[in-house]
Amino acid sequence: MTACMIYATASGPEEARTLAKTLLSERLIACANIIDGATSMYRWNGQVEMDEESILVLKTSRARRDAALARLAELHSYDTPCAVAYDMAGGLPPYLSWIAEETAPA
Repeated sequence: MTACMIYATASGPEEARTLAKTLLSERLIACANIIDGATSMYRWNGQVEMDEESILVLKTSRARRDAALARLAELHSYDTPCAVAYDMAGGLPPYLSWIAEETAPA
């Protein structure tokens, strides 16, 4: 089993918590870290924008990665949400096993 991390942003703490709770309850992720108060700067529709956002770091298995990304896109308030996945190169075996157990379909 290869574990992954999904880096995503949300419009704020409420949306971040809603996204995390849903993905957890559907066993698409094993864990979510939410970092509130991030300042994001980006170009959108030809303009430079700046917003306060919440960052989500979601842990899942490679087998559940695509389903987690699809569900995140479905639930997200943004037209084009930031959500990218990275394979974990390694980690403590008990932690990686825990991710596998928590994201196994019920």
